Amino acid sequence: DSKAGSKPAFESQPRLIEAVDCIPIERQEGLFLLPGHVGLAEYEVTLGIAQELSGSIQTLKNLPGSIYYLLDKTAYKFSADYILIDMSPSLSSINQNLLMTSDFFILPTIPDFFSVMAIDSVTTILPKWHQWAQKASELPVLKKADYPFPKVTPLFLGTIIQNYRIRYRKPSVAFQRWMDQIKDAIEDRLFPELKYEQMVFPEEVYFEQKMGDDFCLIKMSDFNSLIAISQQNQTPIFALTAEQIGQTGQVLENTQNSQNHFRESFSRLADKVINLTSNAVRA
Repeated sequence: DSKAGSKPAFESQPRLIEAVDCIPIERQEGLFLLPGHVGLAEYEVTLGIAQELSGSIQTLKNLPGSIYYLLDKTAYKFSADYILIDMSPSLSSINQNLLMTSDFFILPTIPDFFSVMAIDSVTTILPKWHQWAQKASELPVLKKADYPFPKVTPLFLGTIIQNYRIRYRKPSVAFQRWMDQIKDAIEDRLFPELKYEQMVFPEEVYFEQKMGDDFCLIKMSDFNSLIAISQQNQTPIFALTAEQIGQTGQVLENTQNSQNHFRESFSRLADKVINLTSNAVRA
């Protein structure tokens, strides 16, 4: 898991970090899972100190680049094309490290008050994190560390709006109001700050993917009962069989129509991510 893989750096063990074994996902060839670990949070304070003081304290020099090194070595072991990191919703030092050593990032949102607040928060935080990372990558002590801190500028792929109710095939009025506020927060506040930091693509690249002024990759409504069936069968909602769903008649037909809708949505999302990441040109 992620904690065991990071131990050599964070617990000063006399060995280099090595690629870790990942769990192959059944019925999905080429997809592997590197489990997280709640104990990884034990390294938060140490990593936070290292990211602020590693330029002056030699013993901390290997920490800022260690997680990147672990992921890079593991990706090489499995010949991975993409590493997808599911980050916790916090402004922790580990999240700072993960995001600032990533090539791209997606901002997930829910149409509510808290997502609008969160966008305003990251509008302030992300430029600071990027400025720190650029300085850190130029420090000789981090360049020469056993786990060098990489020089990376993460690029904004866009937002995902999820978990909302629909009526007559459209978001309900209450949810649409929050979607409009999310659009305004992204377009008027977040995107200009990211553009100043060169953390975005040229705007025409987004428009080629038909993302519009809200820079939204996909809108994904609530899965309703499909999510419970999916979890019970450990199967993606769009891959559930009629036998797994356990319904008949018109109810089954409606559920399968929802499945097809979500399958098409996930496919469009994947296509956009592939197209954007293949067109990684600075704005």
